[in-house]
Amino acid sequence: MTPRLASLSHVLDPATVSLYPGDPPVEVTTVADDGFLLRTIRMGEHTGTHWGAPGHFTPGAALADDLDVTDLCRPAVKIDVRDRCAADPDHAVTAADLQAWESDHGRIPDESVVVLWTGWDRRWGTEDYYARDAAGVMHQPGFAPDAVRWLIETGRLGRRGGTGTDTFGPDLGTDDSFEVSRLVHQEHRISLECLANLEALPTTGAYVLCGGQIVRGGTGSPALIYALLPPA
Repeated sequence: MTPRLASLSHVLDPATVSLYPGDPPVEVTTVADDGFLLRTIRMGEHTGTHWGAPGHFTPGAALADDLDVTDLCRPAVKIDVRDRCAADPDHAVTAADLQAWESDHGRIPDESVVVLWTGWDRRWGTEDYYARDAAGVMHQPGFAPDAVRWLIETGRLGRRGGTGTDTFGPDLGTDDSFEVSRLVHQEHRISLECLANLEALPTTGAYVLCGGQIVRGGTGSPALIYALLPPA
């Protein structure tokens, strides 16, 4: 039986990609067009929909070529916080929020990827994706540090789970210390970022499958990220 799949990736279009401030631009150049078409593509490791390896934030930790294929295919749950994020762009999902979610949907499986659906995917390709105020402070929702500590301490992230989000990362935009990212990457865990089409990811019962190039020493990769859906 053919597995049911849904893409969770944005199309990587140089004209519309939302680049994290300071990241290199996406450059696509035709190098051959004589009987066949060949192009070179230049971009950062964390451009567009992508995943980050533990070594992205933890010196000496696993990099892209240290990961096993099973590290990139994990059970997933989706936390829908779109209404709260629409009302407050600095909304932080707390441990209490996750515990309330479990009261409604059951326990988060161990070593899962916990995905936040904030609604930020609708901002992709606009200036509002990396929204800054007049003082230059960035605003985006994310996990509160206590939420990730709870996920780690209770085994729900385990050593091989991770976080996912339709924003540029699991941290609040106001946190330039990236505390949540550092917590996630302390162990053999991944972070899925700039996700798209999260309406296709069920609340429970799915897996996420992450593609991308495995570059030696890489801190992550632009990726095709799929939801492996439960049987209809």
